[in-house]
Amino acid sequence: MDSVIAPLCLFIPLNCNNNKKKSYYCYYNSNHILNISFKNKIRCSVPSSAGIFNLKKFTAVSFRYDHRHRRGSSSCLRRAVMDSSNSASSPDMQKPKIVTGPGGYVLEDVPHLSDYIPDLPTYPNPLQDNPAYSVVKQYFVHVDDTVPQKIVVHKDGPRGVHFRRAGPRQRVYFDSDEVHACIVTCGGLCPGLNTVIREIVCGLYHMYGVKKVLGIDGGYKGFYAKNTVHLDPKVVNDIHKRGGTILGTSRGGHDTSKIVDSIQDRGINQVYIIGGDGTQRGAAVIFEEIRRRGLKVSVAGIPKTIDNDIPVIDKSFGFDTAVEEAQRAINAAHVEADSIENGIGLVKLMGRYSGFIAMYATLASRDVDCCLIPESPFYLEGPGGLFEYIEKRLKENGHMVIVIAEGAGQELLSESIQSMTLKDASGNKLLQDVGLWISQRIKDYFSKQRKMPINLKYIDPTYMIRAIPSNASDNVYCTLLAQSVVHGAMAGYTGFTSGLVNGRQTYIPFYRIIEKRNGVVITDRMWARLLSSTNQPSFLCLKDSTEDTGDEEQSNQLLENGHCGEDGSLISKR
Repeated sequence: MDSVIAPLCLFIPLNCNNNKKKSYYCYYNSNHILNISFKNKIRCSVPSSAGIFNLKKFTAVSFRYDHRHRRGSSSCLRRAVMDSSNSASSPDMQKPKIVTGPGGYVLEDVPHLSDYIPDLPTYPNPLQDNPAYSVVKQYFVHVDDTVPQKIVVHKDGPRGVHFRRAGPRQRVYFDSDEVHACIVTCGGLCPGLNTVIREIVCGLYHMYGVKKVLGIDGGYKGFYAKNTVHLDPKVVNDIHKRGGTILGTSRGGHDTSKIVDSIQDRGINQVYIIGGDGTQRGAAVIFEEIRRRGLKVSVAGIPKTIDNDIPVIDKSFGFDTAVEEAQRAINAAHVEADSIENGIGLVKLMGRYSGFIAMYATLASRDVDCCLIPESPFYLEGPGGLFEYIEKRLKENGHMVIVIAEGAGQELLSESIQSMTLKDASGNKLLQDVGLWISQRIKDYFSKQRKMPINLKYIDPTYMIRAIPSNASDNVYCTLLAQSVVHGAMAGYTGFTSGLVNGRQTYIPFYRIIEKRNGVVITDRMWARLLSSTNQPSFLCLKDSTEDTGDEEQSNQLLENGHCGEDGSLISKR
């Protein structure tokens, strides 16, 4: 393979198998070809996927040949596998891009292709000639536009953390004719998945003129284990009216090397990954491997979790639909309980670690007498316990409705001791069915200890909620998410997740999305509103809620996490 050698040259000692020291030179030319030339005239060329970061001193160099045909000028890849003499200096992990400014301004920026690939060409944004957008004044986002994570501040406080505002840029880093995009959905089902898929495809096609879009069938393992699906506006035209995902999904199956090899083999240069926190962790690893290889591939995520437990963002798509659909189950439970003496309607809703669906469904319903979530420990027997409260409500009203999140009360299940170590393919703990367990405990208590006849109806609408299409609110939200993530990828951003922060679409680095789990704060105003609505005991004494936390410290903590909105429009974040 012939190529023009650029002036950049690096001399590195090589220890060969014959124990004689030899030398080779590494060059990085304008065609992004890494050339390795040995003193004994042996010469080969390697695509720049080896990465300019690998131009260092190495103690050993080995070569293997990969005869898989590649798209483009190279018919095969000769991959150099290099073992660095100093692994600590190897750029294996993304370093946060932090920009500071006056007044305590901090921008947690997202990576860009130009950070590790020099001299990338840019192109005018096709939207400037699109009649649908030409009438929009100031449609392109200014390079300095950012969105604050915290909007409630003290007058003398710092400006705080900001994220880059999402939207189209005047210059893009991909020629539309050269874009080959792919979309993959991972994890459990969620209302709105098909809407996001549809809007990514239509956004690429109608806004940027991209014609080559693949759907990866069956989650991460579909990159190397299943066929792809061709996607265009005609194929995805009415999929938003159906639940689930037309691409299929799965848990696990994340083999980073195989996935990136498949991306390289297929000539894909934009990867759109839709999934929850585990999926976004996988996306972060894929991005790091792509960056290490020096590939011009944008990796963009869209957060998906019906439990709404992803941090930073206001809410995840599908959450509004889940809360709305949960009302049907709660209403059925209320009708059943109200129609019979000492009737109890028990509804189990989703929420492995976060009780947002249960909390918001309870607040919206106003028919619920008790809401139990993972964040708020409770106990069954004794003064102030759940059994005492149930008996009190039955004597007062003759019926009651209980809503419980699937992750609540797991510590009370005696059988859970062995199950705590069991996990599913995504690494999530396998939880016991707390709904069935607590139903039986309530029946046993009132039949054996109180000798009080009750009629309990248990409803579990989990999979009915997950499988429905998204409602109008979520459809609009999915459209904004999808279009924003397309704008970001075309603008050359990578290693980011598109999300809503304080009502504005933003680009958030992967590490912020996966650093912790969002949860209901039971010392927050929203949980206090729920307690006042249901009149249930908090199962948390004042001493416990304020222990080791002064008033000023607690107030600052609420401000820091964005919990001071009086209108309840902000979802509590832990």
